[in-house]
This record gives sequence, C-alpha cells and structure tokens, in this order.
Amino acid sequence: MELKENERIDDLQCNGLKIIQNEKEFCFGIDAVLLSDFAKKTKKNARVVDLCTGTGIIAILLSAKSQAKYITGVEIQEHIAEMAKRSISMNLLDEKINIINEDLMNLKNIITSGTIDTVTVNPPYKPKNSGVINEKDTKTIARHEISCTLEDIVKESARLLNTGGNLCMVHKVERMADIFVLFRKYKLEPKRMRLVYSKVGDPATLMLIEGVKGGKPFLKMESPIYVYEEKQEYTKQIKEIYGIE
Repeated sequence: MELKENERIDDLQCNGLKIIQNEKEFCFGIDAVLLSDFAKKTKKNARVVDLCTGTGIIAILLSAKSQAKYITGVEIQEHIAEMAKRSISMNLLDEKINIINEDLMNLKNIITSGTIDTVTVNPPYKPKNSGVINEKDTKTIARHEISCTLEDIVKESARLLNTGGNLCMVHKVERMADIFVLFRKYKLEPKRMRLVYSKVGDPATLMLIEGVKGGKPFLKMESPIYVYEEKQEYTKQIKEIYGIE
C-alpha cells in the first residue's frame, strides 16, 4: 500500500484490520472505538449507514464486530473520504463497505427513506459558535457543527431508518438534554444509554446512546465504562473492547 505524505497505517488489533491515518489531520479516538462496540448488536444482514464517517474507522470495525451485511460511510470532506476508500480496499472490504463523499443533507437523493436498519454517528461535538474557528480546517470541521448540526444528523437518521431501526451515537455528556429533545422530536425513542468516565471518581465525559424509530418509552441505563486505572493504564473493560491481550 503506497502512502501519501504524513500518512501512516495503524493496526486496529481486530481481525487483522488496519487503517490509514494522516498525522496532520483529525485521527480517530477512543470515542469511535467505543461506539463501534456499542453498536455491534445490529440484526443479522443489517444495512448500516455511518454518518460523519471520517477515515471509516467505525465502518471498518463494525464489519468485523457485527453481523451487518452492508455498510455505507458518508463523509463530506473529499480527501478524507478518499483516504477511507483506500483503507477499505487495503482491508479487502470493498464488497461490504462503500464510502460516499457527500453532504449528509443530500442523502435523500442517494439513499431511499426507511431502508436502513442501523445508523451510527460520531458527530462534531462543539456548536459552531463555540470559540474562534477556521471553517476550512479539517480538524475544525470534524469537531465543530460547521457542515451539519446535531439536529441535521438526528433528522436525517430518522429519515433513513425503517420502523424499529436504531440510531447509535456517541457524544459529550453536556449535550445530553439536546439529544433527548431531538430524539423525541424525530420519533426516535431513547432505549439504551451508557456513560463513559475517565476513571472512578471523575465526572462522566462521554455518552453512548441508542434511539429506536417508533419505539415505546423505556430507557435502559447500562453499566458505566471506566477508561483508566489509577496509574493511567487502560482498564480491563477498555482492553477487551480494543482487543488488547
């Protein structure tokens, strides 16, 4: 595999899978890995759409962790989408994963409403008006709601999903109220949630949440995830999720 300037190949420690990343661009973090684990219980032969796919990390991991039949990753930045496509080919996953370089607001012209079983998304966490930003910077686009807002993502997810289909999202805990309001607004009932803590005694930083289209009210709070032990080593939970011996 020929790499471009500043690119590297990282071992995902999962079924021999690897991914291409650019050291100067936005690289995936633990939130993407946690989401792929949270969303792995898709139904057999599910059709999955991964919004804001970036380098394709969630799609690649789900190809091994879930029973999904076909996964479509959607990425608005052309050069990032191109890098994701090369990672898909490197892993010989072209028949299972497709990367679309498109604005998610235009997906209605590409993917028919109500045809998707599962949507996953690791969205930009920060509102557009939070701090000084460069709207053309790759890292800024990944972190701030420039190309799409949280509402855009939830609305489009609801359009894509069939009745009973599920949206799995990772986000900052500080946006929890917004997420619940938007899920209900677009008929996605919050059914499952898991909070992520840096270590025992710290406040929660991330939330993993699943909403079911047309689901009945009932929210299950799953056991928390702690990332680090006292000595800043990964916990057993995290090692199992990462596949670390």
